[in-house]
Amino acid sequence: KFGIFLKKARGLGADFVATGHYAQRRVGEKGVELLKGKDVKKDQTYFLWTLSQDQLEHILFPVGGFEKHLVRDIAKSNGLFTAKKKDSQGVCFLGEIDMKDFLAHYIERKNGDVLNTAGEVIGQHDGALFFTFGERHGFTITKKGTQDKPLYVIAKDLNKNTITVSDNISDRSEIVDTHKISIEQTVWNHPIEHGKTYTAIIRYNQDPQECTISRGQNNTAVVTFKDSQDSFSPGQSVVVYDGEQCLGGGIIV
Repeated sequence: KFGIFLKKARGLGADFVATGHYAQRRVGEKGVELLKGKDVKKDQTYFLWTLSQDQLEHILFPVGGFEKHLVRDIAKSNGLFTAKKKDSQGVCFLGEIDMKDFLAHYIERKNGDVLNTAGEVIGQHDGALFFTFGERHGFTITKKGTQDKPLYVIAKDLNKNTITVSDNISDRSEIVDTHKISIEQTVWNHPIEHGKTYTAIIRYNQDPQECTISRGQNNTAVVTFKDSQDSFSPGQSVVVYDGEQCLGGGIIV
């Protein structure tokens, strides 16, 4: 909707397109600012960080200034069936579906080893690509002890098709620096100041995390968090905020 649809609408003479995202826009001295929606629990700026100034100039978010229950009241007063429609869950527009089953249509399942932190093979899985850090389901442990605890994915090697698990998710910090996250394909709709403290989130509805940004070459950057970030995976978005304003973000390498 922000690519071909917006271009087509502009070509037909429209000044704006409107979407139902829970976000807000404000015209400031340095351009259009993308702001969090009034309903904090429904805010969707995490999904809108790629919008450029050229796009923001022609996009409206008419429900972003309302809390969700008021939007439902408006829909009900106008006789719209969506007033009682359930909130979307899971993969957008696909309904309730297991993520691994969905991905299996596009990614070949391939058996691999489950390792412990000592590098010993303790089980099997059906493809490292299917797992995210912090996950504790979907793999089989064959080498068990007498006091087994839940095990979490703390590392994976896509080349060797292995995942490493531990009963302590913080063990990941022994393998990677969980304070610094490298991102690429960055988009900044407003300037980033080196050394300034911002907040960022690495998943939808996460509490804002304090950080600083060091921009690199070729649309790359390093996000340094004040606190350790244990559950992040390559391909996730890191979205950066200055207060309520979404400044942009990038893709975790």
